Amino acid sequence: MKQTMSINTIDFKYICQLVYEQSAVVLQPEKTYLAELYLQPITEALGFTSIGELVHYLQTQPLSELHSQVVESLVTNETSFFRDRYPFEALKEYVLPELIAKRSRERSLNIWCAACSNGQEPYSIAMLIKEYFPILSKWSLKLIASDFSHKVLAKAKQGCYNQLEIQRGLPSNLRDRYFQELDNNWQIHNEIIQMVEFRQFNLVESWIALPKQDVIFLRNVLIYFDTATKKDLLKKIKHKLNPDGYLFLGNAETTIHLDSAFTRVQFDKAICYRLNK
Repeated sequence: MKQTMSINTIDFKYICQLVYEQSAVVLQPEKTYLAELYLQPITEALGFTSIGELVHYLQTQPLSELHSQVVESLVTNETSFFRDRYPFEALKEYVLPELIAKRSRERSLNIWCAACSNGQEPYSIAMLIKEYFPILSKWSLKLIASDFSHKVLAKAKQGCYNQLEIQRGLPSNLRDRYFQELDNNWQIHNEIIQMVEFRQFNLVESWIALPKQDVIFLRNVLIYFDTATKKDLLKKIKHKLNPDGYLFLGNAETTIHLDSAFTRVQFDKAICYRLNK
């Protein structure tokens, strides 16, 4: 069995600082094992004999693709189709019908999936729209999916998933309708891929290029940030969310005690947020 490389406290502190500066994600001290697990392949691929050598090299070089590769390897990309189910039910039963009625004159709708990872979330929304809201095919619909990781965006754009990924949350009827089995993987149909506009986007940088949104999915993202970053992101959302739009966060996330501009709204078992009127 191959021995796992270790990382010392000083080197781990540098890695934590690098990850924070580039992504605002806070790596907890107990996550040293993750640094050892995910940095070892990078270390070996570059011919270094230890993670310490890799860290020393990073410290002596200007920011580069290698720094980005290290950061991306340590930022969680956990996701699945129709994750937690209830937000998508709320989108189908309440949010989209309401917004379609309100936007019937301009016939325009913007939805943003921030930190979309491998693409299951935006593709879930695209399939939901295709299934239940054919009227939107005649609208100006912009479904933006963003992530700061080039690696996960490349996978998301391909729309190809293995058996395990397909089995997590995707109903069999949607799999059969919108995917094609291909060499033990499942390829999503091009009509769904074309509904999504993928963008490389770092949440801690400027949002000036992002249009106003009617629905924002920022789910299971805030949990990785410190309080100051959470407040900064919610402040940015206030400027990008239309007054009657909806913000969806993860089950363990809230705007309470972070930003008083948001009101908690419940649709059956789904929780979302709106700007105060």
